[in-house]
Amino acid sequence: MAINSGALPVPIKLIEQRTIGPSLGAEEIQKSVIAGGIGLTAVALFMVLNYGGLGFIACVGLIIYGLISFGLFRLFSVTLTLSGVAGFILSIGMAVDSNILIFERIKEEKRKGRSHLAAIQLGFGRAIDAIKDANTTTLLVAFILYNPLNWEFFPQLGLIKGFALTLAIGVVVSLFTGVVITKRLINIFYKAKAQ
Repeated sequence: MAINSGALPVPIKLIEQRTIGPSLGAEEIQKSVIAGGIGLTAVALFMVLNYGGLGFIACVGLIIYGLISFGLFRLFSVTLTLSGVAGFILSIGMAVDSNILIFERIKEEKRKGRSHLAAIQLGFGRAIDAIKDANTTTLLVAFILYNPLNWEFFPQLGLIKGFALTLAIGVVVSLFTGVVITKRLINIFYKAKAQ
């Protein structure tokens, strides 16, 4: 069978036709937000049960992270499509991953016999390189997916750009909240506890 300018000599027979309204997309976004909320609650429980006070501080940091992210979404008029919600949920995972890296490093330092405050300082210092590497890589991927230079060999679909934009905003905010806000909250909490 030869292909003639992209057309095959095959007849097309319509079997079924459906019209899908915009409410279907709204329902899927609502389901995704509910699923994300359930997942976030499970992650918060894991953090508190596994890391105690540090996990609670991480949850407060995640709440601040969410508020800053949504503020930026409103500021830049980001429309949250289904792919945009997926990008935001993935960036939440990156924020949680940063906290886990930091807390595991703190546990490591405490096992070596360091004081609590020294373990916190060393834990943050030793985790920061891995956090920066992971976030830089993710931001590079988000830049490529967003394709601001309009390279023709990359897809230029709005869905992909929405995913990349919310992912990039979320990663930048998670880097800020994980390294600056969570660290300050931990220092405040444990200095007050030590006094």
